[in-house]
Amino acid sequence: MAEKPYRKKRMKFSTQRNLLTYAILIFGVVISLVPFVWMISTSLMNLGEALGTAFFPSELHFENYTEAWRRADFTEYFANSILITLITLSGELTFSILAAYAFARMEFPGRDLIFNVMLSTMMIPAMVFTIPNFLTVTWLGRISPINWINNWPSLTIPFMGSVFSIFMLKQFFAQVPDELYDAAQIDGAGHFRFLTQVVLPLSKAPLMVILVLSFIGTWNSLAWPMLVTNTPDWRPISVGLMSFVTEAGQEINLTMAGAFITILPILIIYFFTQKQFTESIARSGLKG
Repeated sequence: MAEKPYRKKRMKFSTQRNLLTYAILIFGVVISLVPFVWMISTSLMNLGEALGTAFFPSELHFENYTEAWRRADFTEYFANSILITLITLSGELTFSILAAYAFARMEFPGRDLIFNVMLSTMMIPAMVFTIPNFLTVTWLGRISPINWINNWPSLTIPFMGSVFSIFMLKQFFAQVPDELYDAAQIDGAGHFRFLTQVVLPLSKAPLMVILVLSFIGTWNSLAWPMLVTNTPDWRPISVGLMSFVTEAGQEINLTMAGAFITILPILIIYFFTQKQFTESIARSGLKG
């Protein structure tokens, strides 16, 4: 008889806890969605409404998107962003995979020391590296056959060596059983064949996380492209948003329309990779 009141009390406590959890989650969703809804709403207003206090437009101005595309010259900037992102991701994956495999599966003098020193650089703010990176690409542009400033090398090569990507892949590669490498050696496979035919097929989870996060970071970059370019030839799409800031003030409605155009590829990619991305995080060692 004593078990029933205890069971009811436990069920009541569990229900209250679930309600509290749902309330917190709903609050988080609202906090996350309100800025996004405001951006879309403002992008459909005229300039007067956008500068006022209205949250929703009295009339939908879809022409803001075509005007923003034309004024910001997004056709050229969009193509530049695609090229920069593809080059950066290709280089980052190549170097990160090779470096992570070397740290995880190969023995060489000073391996742990080099990895720990490299890992410690993650604690340094990214802006600290801005001036050294700029001086480096300027110097390399002087001694190389092609100019790095106002060109794709300065926008891509400095970001091909990602410490986070190397760390994440190294942790995953180290979990691959040694028995698989022993079996591959019996079949005559070396490190490269073992990496390409065994390790990488087992590492789709962390590779997916790196692809999505690196794509977002490269696509949204603004400060570095503004520093190493002074012509629109290789500037990415995020620079186009600066076109709506004039001496008379900011055209907030066109800025929001341009911002939505800018983040649309990210939303599309995340929509199609959402399931794989969330599963990858859960399986790749990022979970607590």
